[in-house]
Amino acid sequence: MLPETDSDTEAADWGPLSSLPGNPMMWILILGEMVVFGALFVGFAVARALNPAVFDASQTHLDGLLGGLNTMVLVTSGWLVAIAVQRKVSNSGHRAAMLGAMAFGGLFLTIKVVEYADKIGQGFTPETNMFFQLYYLMTGFHALHVVMGLIILGIVTWRDSLENMETGAAFWHMIDLIWVLLYPLVYLMR
Repeated sequence: MLPETDSDTEAADWGPLSSLPGNPMMWILILGEMVVFGALFVGFAVARALNPAVFDASQTHLDGLLGGLNTMVLVTSGWLVAIAVQRKVSNSGHRAAMLGAMAFGGLFLTIKVVEYADKIGQGFTPETNMFFQLYYLMTGFHALHVVMGLIILGIVTWRDSLENMETGAAFWHMIDLIWVLLYPLVYLMR
């Protein structure tokens, strides 16, 4: 993501990561983030197995419609990021697609704030029980990644080399993937 210098003319050999789009360091970060979220998912599954009645009762208080809407919003945002990268390759106006993706990312966060306000208004806080503790931890940690992803998308929209855009797109698609796994696990699976 840095400007090219004379010493950068020969690409470093990153092994299997060299063939991935964007900067290989982003892929190392993505792999680390996937491990962290994977551990959270396993922890959630174990906690659910240890206390299924509490998890089933608590889960009924979540709004599956808002979670589903947020899934559509985030997947649409990821699609727009992919369109932006394609348009960068063909030199055909990529910034509008990237700004649209960022707007959908902002909409995701807005819906999440509405959902949190509703749950807290009903008295469901992280102190309620283990389900809500994990719900806020996992969805909040994901929301922080959305914020970080929006910052990255803003930077790669401004410094819009193809490598930068592919690097930002890789991070954004990781955020999509995590939500696509998190939504059914937390909101739907009984």
